[in-house]
Amino acid sequence: MCGIVALFSNDEEIAESSLKLGMNCLKHRGPDGFGFWISPKHQVGLGHTRLSIIDIDRGQQPIANLDKTLHIIVNGEFYDFESIQGDLRLKGYKLTTNSDSEIALHLYDEFGIQCLHHLRGEFAFVLWDERNELFFAVRDRFGIKPLYYSNYQNTLYIGSEIKALLAMGIPASWDYEAFWQNEYNILAPDRTLFTNVYQVPPGHFLLASRSGIKLQRYWDFDYPRIDDYSSKNTPSDWIEQLRYTLDEAVKLRLRADVPVAFYLSGGLDSSTILGLAAKNSVQPLQAFTVAFDDEDYNEESFARETAAYTGANLDVIPITQLDLAEHFADSIWHGERLAIDGSFIAHYLLNKSAANAGYKVVLTGEGADEIFAGYVHFRQDMLRYNQQEYDKETVKILLEYLKQNNKVSASFLMANNNSNQPFNTVERLLGFVPSWMQAFARGYFTSIPLYSPSFVASFSQKDIYRIFFNQIDVQGQLANREPVHQSLYLWSKTLLSNHILRIFADGVEMAHSIEGRLPFLDHKVVELVRNMPVVLKIRGLTEKYVLKEAAKPFITETVYKRQKHPFLTPPSTFKLNEALQELVQDTLRSSLMSNVPFYNHAAVIHLLDQLPKMDESERSSLDVVLMKMLSVYFFQERFGLV
Repeated sequence: MCGIVALFSNDEEIAESSLKLGMNCLKHRGPDGFGFWISPKHQVGLGHTRLSIIDIDRGQQPIANLDKTLHIIVNGEFYDFESIQGDLRLKGYKLTTNSDSEIALHLYDEFGIQCLHHLRGEFAFVLWDERNELFFAVRDRFGIKPLYYSNYQNTLYIGSEIKALLAMGIPASWDYEAFWQNEYNILAPDRTLFTNVYQVPPGHFLLASRSGIKLQRYWDFDYPRIDDYSSKNTPSDWIEQLRYTLDEAVKLRLRADVPVAFYLSGGLDSSTILGLAAKNSVQPLQAFTVAFDDEDYNEESFARETAAYTGANLDVIPITQLDLAEHFADSIWHGERLAIDGSFIAHYLLNKSAANAGYKVVLTGEGADEIFAGYVHFRQDMLRYNQQEYDKETVKILLEYLKQNNKVSASFLMANNNSNQPFNTVERLLGFVPSWMQAFARGYFTSIPLYSPSFVASFSQKDIYRIFFNQIDVQGQLANREPVHQSLYLWSKTLLSNHILRIFADGVEMAHSIEGRLPFLDHKVVELVRNMPVVLKIRGLTEKYVLKEAAKPFITETVYKRQKHPFLTPPSTFKLNEALQELVQDTLRSSLMSNVPFYNHAAVIHLLDQLPKMDESERSSLDVVLMKMLSVYFFQERFGLV
């Protein structure tokens, strides 16, 4: 993975100094190389900071074709690139490197924008087509790799991170409406928390020319309609197909010219990836895990058991409340997002340890919950909306069982029966309300006493769900689909790309020059899983059933039988006298917190005063609110937002 910046102007000449300022902000993404190109007319500038993974000696960028009419910069990895290189050579193309990045250049020459359907991997790239005076910027199907843009003073700015756009001259100011959307956890797929800074949405490309800028979708989930299930596959057929396709995705991601490591928790997803990789390796693999000092949150014993089962070496990184406090601000800076607990800092420290051990490439289990419906709220949806054979009393009993067996996450991931929340728009469009939307709306309403009256008044007449669904293809992607599939789709359009893949994956990985590879978000894996019946993803109260069966030969019996537990850190409120809660208290009480425009500072201080009087359960339920306010403070401070 690398860092990319690009400028496109119809008026002013591109300044080399501006391009370099953006590149300098991305050195952590690419410490191994620094290259740029500016077109002869100074209309286009492309900059690249390189993390060398494939073709270490000759893979410098930007890369041009032989007649210098096409130039490209790539952040990411294209898999199965050797076979594509062979096909391109047979067609007469002269490749100047052995880099996977170069294939996109020649595929575009051959197929135009249809080249995207030939690419497999995690990527964002920008290509300048001199012959057609066309600026082409692309983000991968799921948003694994970020790509931001801003159109400012007749110049289009593109970057792997927002901080690069700010360094090149984009003003830094809060987008109040985006912040409001984010408080509901339904930030639209093209928005950021910055005014006039946008994302190329997952599965989209941006085209710019003298006639203007447009975004276009090239891929979507396309879940089957309820009446379109035509597969004659048996459950065993689906299991075998998944095992084969996922195994292929893992093998492709083991290809690198540098050592490859693995992140391992106590869960099914990372254990499956390590198990499949071990099957394909003759040498012991290297894995990393974190350990917390609270047994309800510590998965070290499960990780050790899996490492022993697969013959992998395991490094354990102990993480304390002091570690979380010391690295909170830096993690926010790199993730460029707000947080609801300290787990993003644990990811940050995990990546730091892997980098210090000499690794540049790591395989992770991210994305499995988003395609196999792993989170508890998807099982809640299944019970509430899909399982017609259960009577109401049975559903009630099973929902209570879910709640009691997911105590760590139920308070903020499961819906309750609060009917005062404004879901009329969602009901009209979908006929039901996804449980995760209800759960996160509850978090917003819990926080209302802490917001400033002016902030609440600004949006009191607006319909948050109307704004969100205006960017969703309801008829094309949701109508007549299974409710669980609709819920998965909507989650992928906001929480997956905006939060999970940014603050838990790319942001904290690239902070330490680590390339994260995600086999579960290989598009061939996803396209197979999307076509499976919902009952293969959730069977009774068993989540990710088909994955468990496919992975069974490669994981321990403990992991096979274990229920999903979200990766969370112990709440700061568990230990009021330790460093993270002290950081919360000192920061949120400070006079500088009063400069944050969204909160009533007196109400915040009153809440902090009440914490010692609460029992542990009450304090724990407020930890999400406290962590979010703390991250807002550091977000404003580090980015200089006004």
